[in-house]
Amino acid sequence: MKPVTHGPRHRGLQRTLSNRHIQLISLGGAIGTGLFMGSGKVIALSGTSILLIYMIIGFFLYFVMRAMGELLLSDLKFKSFADFAGAYIGPRAAFFLGWSYWLSWCVAVVGDAVVVGGFFQHWYPDLPAWIPAVGMMLTLFALNVLTVKLFGEVEFWFAIIKIIAVLTLIGVSVVLVATSFVSPTGVTASLGHLFQAEAAFPHGISGFFAGFQIAIFSFAGTELIGTTAAETRSPEQVLPKAINAIPIRIILFYVVSLACIIAVTSYAHVSPNKSPFVELFLVAGFPAAAGIVNFVVLTSAASSANSGVFSTSRMLFGLAGQGNAPGVFKRLSGDSVPLASLGFSTLLMLFGVMLLFIFPEVMTVFTIVSTISAILVIFTWSTILVAYLCYRRARPDLHARSIYKMPGGVVMAWVALGFLLFVLSLLALKPDTRLALCVMPLWFVGLALAYWRVQGRGVVVRA
Repeated sequence: MKPVTHGPRHRGLQRTLSNRHIQLISLGGAIGTGLFMGSGKVIALSGTSILLIYMIIGFFLYFVMRAMGELLLSDLKFKSFADFAGAYIGPRAAFFLGWSYWLSWCVAVVGDAVVVGGFFQHWYPDLPAWIPAVGMMLTLFALNVLTVKLFGEVEFWFAIIKIIAVLTLIGVSVVLVATSFVSPTGVTASLGHLFQAEAAFPHGISGFFAGFQIAIFSFAGTELIGTTAAETRSPEQVLPKAINAIPIRIILFYVVSLACIIAVTSYAHVSPNKSPFVELFLVAGFPAAAGIVNFVVLTSAASSANSGVFSTSRMLFGLAGQGNAPGVFKRLSGDSVPLASLGFSTLLMLFGVMLLFIFPEVMTVFTIVSTISAILVIFTWSTILVAYLCYRRARPDLHARSIYKMPGGVVMAWVALGFLLFVLSLLALKPDTRLALCVMPLWFVGLALAYWRVQGRGVVVRA
């Protein structure tokens, strides 16, 4: 392939994202559509044991992110986790991981767009959901066409809105519980709802296991800090700070917020098809506040989609740089934005949004796309762990010099890998998630054929 040349200032992605951008991007990635929209379904499936599910997944996710952090900081030439996967596992791993992560975000953005369409119907019931969904996609494309720094600013303020929303919900819930507020449905706000025996496993152990699917999707995006590494100032200081804060964020924004929802509304009154964040204010008799929260949740979905649009364009740019995607995707605009990658990814997402024509029920589409995304996220996290294991065997010298070693090392990497494989097997329990699990092998077969074809042309290069 003929290399694409650029001006002297634009030979690659620019490190224009500051510490505050990265901290809020990583925090915004941890507070996504899965929490605001999908948590109602998980509570309906798993009851109060959802709190345990989020703590378990968060525990293992922390070690995945620590493995990623050590790998990225072991060699600052690594621009994303596809780079170190290629270096330590091989070029095939970089090919599979890069394309799978790209698809996972494309699918996740479709899910976010679907949710945006559903939230607009809260105000305009007769409005077709695809109209606001497509409008959001075009708006995010326009924002991402501009500079990387603008993306950081947009995501910064999106994240601020999400944080305020969660903290407000927690504050209102504390007041309602403290005053033993009685909702119009006759439910008295009380911490006792968290300890009701029948609410812990309302659908038995199978319901508990089924809750892992949406919960995994909720955490998709936490690894986004790994794709922003190439555009981060001082990654040695910024990345560890963002990763180390993950446990606190999970406890505050997932465990505490969902505990508040259950304490106010009780498990039995949480709707699986609506946002529990919006429903809490409706149940509490604050319809105006519910409308405001609906807007906040809408911006949250837009924020998650914004992260996805950014991430897909950067991953496709990286694949092209490795020779694993057409060379046109290496082209950068004058502001160092991978414009061709951005345009192609956005176009594919718009096709995905057209699923709304086939499945007008928002939660039906959301379940399908969230399951596919969860499978691809599990694959991504697993590959990161495998790359870490290969790195420990191949470069003990780099590990010895590392200033950000993964706690537990090799043993914890194997334990976390086993947990992810266990969660993958759980997707076979329910018909709606089993379908996606059965279909996804076709994606990897397609990747294998594509890799064989590209390798035959002799253009695959090591990361």
